Amino acid sequence: MTVEAHKETLEFKAEVSQVLDLVIRSLYSNKEIFLRELVSNASDAAERLRFEALSDDGLYEGDSQLRVRILIDRDAKTLTVSDNGIGMSRQEVMDTIGSIASSGTRRFLASLSGDQTKDGQLIGQFGVGFYSAFIVADRVTLISRRAGYGPEHGVRWESDGRGTYTIETVEKVVRGTDVILHLKDDEQEFLEQWRLRSIIQKFSDHIAIPIEMPKEYYGEEAEKRKGQPPEFEQVNRGTALWMRNKSEIREEEYHEFYKHIAHDFEPPLAYVHNRVEGTNEYTALLYIPRRAPWDLWDREPKHGVKLYVRRVFIMDESDQLMPRYLRFIKGIVDADDLPLNVSREILQHNRKIDAIRQANTKRILGLLETLAKDEPERYALFWDEFGKVLKEGPAEDYANRERIAGLLRFATTHSEDNKQRVSLDDYIGRMQEGQDKIYYITAETPAAARHSPHLEIFRKKGIEVLLLSDRVDEWLLSHLHEYKGKHLQSVAKGELDLGGLADQEDKETKDKAATEHRPLLDRLKTALGERVEAVRPSQRLVESPACLVVGADDMSIHLARVLKAVGQNAPQVKPTLEVNLEHPLVKRLAAEADTDRFNDLASILFEQAQLAEGTQLDDPGAFVARLNKLIAEMLAI
Repeated sequence: MTVEAHKETLEFKAEVSQVLDLVIRSLYSNKEIFLRELVSNASDAAERLRFEALSDDGLYEGDSQLRVRILIDRDAKTLTVSDNGIGMSRQEVMDTIGSIASSGTRRFLASLSGDQTKDGQLIGQFGVGFYSAFIVADRVTLISRRAGYGPEHGVRWESDGRGTYTIETVEKVVRGTDVILHLKDDEQEFLEQWRLRSIIQKFSDHIAIPIEMPKEYYGEEAEKRKGQPPEFEQVNRGTALWMRNKSEIREEEYHEFYKHIAHDFEPPLAYVHNRVEGTNEYTALLYIPRRAPWDLWDREPKHGVKLYVRRVFIMDESDQLMPRYLRFIKGIVDADDLPLNVSREILQHNRKIDAIRQANTKRILGLLETLAKDEPERYALFWDEFGKVLKEGPAEDYANRERIAGLLRFATTHSEDNKQRVSLDDYIGRMQEGQDKIYYITAETPAAARHSPHLEIFRKKGIEVLLLSDRVDEWLLSHLHEYKGKHLQSVAKGELDLGGLADQEDKETKDKAATEHRPLLDRLKTALGERVEAVRPSQRLVESPACLVVGADDMSIHLARVLKAVGQNAPQVKPTLEVNLEHPLVKRLAAEADTDRFNDLASILFEQAQLAEGTQLDDPGAFVARLNKLIAEMLAI
């Protein structure tokens, strides 16, 4: 069949051009990385073909021996990385090569600091490994054909990395992808076989797909073989690293394997390698990354655990092998006794997969517990990157709720700043005699939590309070009600209950004040009307004139605000206004005879309490007008 040429010259998206410019200016600290990235992409393509061929053997096109080949052309000054994997269609080339992690590129650019060393470490988090080729090449050509398509459906992509690329339809007899690097004049070292072999053995020795290079002959043997097709030999060990004995694997090998499967440029923070035998036999090699991926908070986040069955790749990013709150974990699970034609539907109802998932979860939690106990500084690095995700755990994983809770970290009123965090065990160890609750407060920001008027009595009595300001915190606390027998209590809900820490004298004083100041409390309720559920004296306040409190079983004001911000319907929260009867402003209210002025002051009191909660006022203009009127009257006096 004759192929009708269809060639286009297209521009990269603006963000892609910026990333390309950074790559070409060598953000990578080690330019050898380009070969590791291209080989990793090639081996991934081979594994994907093996998976798809499980249900369609015809995709092999008569050649089931998968391999990656490295070819050198010294005369043309080109280096080619070729695979006979799944290949790509024209549209797939445009989607994959013509854009770089399109949904995350802006976030990537926003993360850049100007420090090339630090910025280079970010590259691997944004799926731009292919473009590392431009570190050593001034032009890159990609020729590909998807398995199962006819030879006339080949595609040729080419770019010099300077803003545009060409793409055209070509004929390609063999399925798979060839990446041809036209090397820069000062990068000719990568045309030497010994150099390439040393890089492969350093970075890619663990890849299970054979990596082949032509045999080199010298002297008379070289003369005899002139004009003959090259003979290829495997240059990597080619055995699945996870199947080797742990005692035989060096730390560097574990790290390089992680970089291969995660396409990361930094070593992992920690890892665990287990072989399970018995009725359910499998091997698991799981890694905790050092940094959070850019898509950690996407609505449909990718999972990082690959499923193999007897060394045959089955599924990438399987969400059945790790719970959602551990979606950042990278690694592989290789099972011995799952059917090779396993599908996602089967996985969802497979008891063996459930058992593997539960065991993986316990291994990761155990690894985190060891880090927290033995290497708190490294655990702090983990918490900074993944703490918010781990907070989803108690809601999702009831069976491990208490273990997860023990791994959580919080700022408190006893820490100097919001970067100092403590565990719930630390908090319990510091509880005062007679204290039987873990107190907390939720707010929009760390500063709002730390300076909330609800904390005044707790500071006065020296009682520690957890300061929570992540959006996920309300979700966490709706499922984590106690820890080691200690109830978690919001300081902004219900009547203040300090248990054994309360003074009988304080309670009697409050009851007496409620009786003596009933006329004032009733006037305030009348003035505020339906805006409040009730008005009562406060035991919480020491310095502030008022605060808002919801019922013990009601949704918090903060959560209602969060739900509204994300477009969810939240029930109307009608708070109770608590007033500090010793505050000058409240005393001034009690003495105010003019009804209009009293109503204005009551509204100011209520709206100030709303602002202290971080709530947006329904009518900011009216608040400003009332406040200006009050200030004008004071100035006149």
